[in-house]
Amino acid sequence: MNIYDISTKAGVSIATVSRVLNGSSKVSSATRKKVMDVIEESGYTPNAFARSLCLNSMSTVGILCSDSSDVYQAQAIYYLERELRNNSYTSMLCCTGYQLEERQKHMQLLISKNVDAVFFIGSHFIENSSEGNEYIMNAAEKFPIFLLNGELEGHNIYSILCDDFTSTKEITDLVFSRGSKNPIYLYRSLSSSGMKKIRGFSKSCEEHGVTNGDKRVFSCPASIEKSCRIVQSIKDSGLEFDSVIAADDELAAGAVKYALRNNLRVPEDFQITGYNNSVLSDCSTPEITTLDNRVEFMCTTAVSMMLQVFQERDLPSKTMFSGRIIPKKTTRA
Repeated sequence: MNIYDISTKAGVSIATVSRVLNGSSKVSSATRKKVMDVIEESGYTPNAFARSLCLNSMSTVGILCSDSSDVYQAQAIYYLERELRNNSYTSMLCCTGYQLEERQKHMQLLISKNVDAVFFIGSHFIENSSEGNEYIMNAAEKFPIFLLNGELEGHNIYSILCDDFTSTKEITDLVFSRGSKNPIYLYRSLSSSGMKKIRGFSKSCEEHGVTNGDKRVFSCPASIEKSCRIVQSIKDSGLEFDSVIAADDELAAGAVKYALRNNLRVPEDFQITGYNNSVLSDCSTPEITTLDNRVEFMCTTAVSMMLQVFQERDLPSKTMFSGRIIPKKTTRA
């Protein structure tokens, strides 16, 4: 039996049956009882897809990430999907890579699937040009957009992010306070988040009398072995340094490997800090002092905001929170 059979047997229109299934208040109690009696007698279960079309909602959201193998992004995916599932939403995960054209294609796919909202993981989705962000602005006309650790101004766009500038400055300050004189900084991306981290490192260097801080910033591939080689090449170039501030825990793990290969005592001779408070900071020997950018809190906040948007509550377009340093074994006590 389907919705058409229900309407015939109850003697009402298909639209009336739809209103009953959707809990509409525009149906009299007598009519509602008549339809529900037929449904109960027949054991009818409404098709989820058809019911969703009536509600103009699939209770499904899109999640866009660039690389699900990245530890940070994988964490965010896990926490997002957990919170969505706990609130009866399913998710469609799209791994787009880093090319704008692919991102645009995946967004069109999500639009065609009638999703209720879209979450972007990472600031690298935000382009420097308004043209590059146009596909996000256009999508926001159809459903709310939530940017995790990204920032973009626009109607129906909500940014939830850690204060990367202050957090990186504070963890660099920590290394200086523990005796470092000449730190270097490793990064893998010049996204908006990446640039804020670099500025935080440079600001700390300036305040501690290191005048060539901009020459102590190095691009590094996303690999433990490759980052180890990069640090070695910096040493071989003749630049003096006694600590590494890394933009993430994977790069920091490469610095630990460099120290061990060069028989440097950590942290007595050489200090290292990471970022993200990922499992890599615990797996390393010694365990890496890191910055907890509170990815779980960010994801739970983003899903909570989504639910509030659906309830038509007024929310700030930007929510920024502070990270916190997690001291471990690669910085001095």
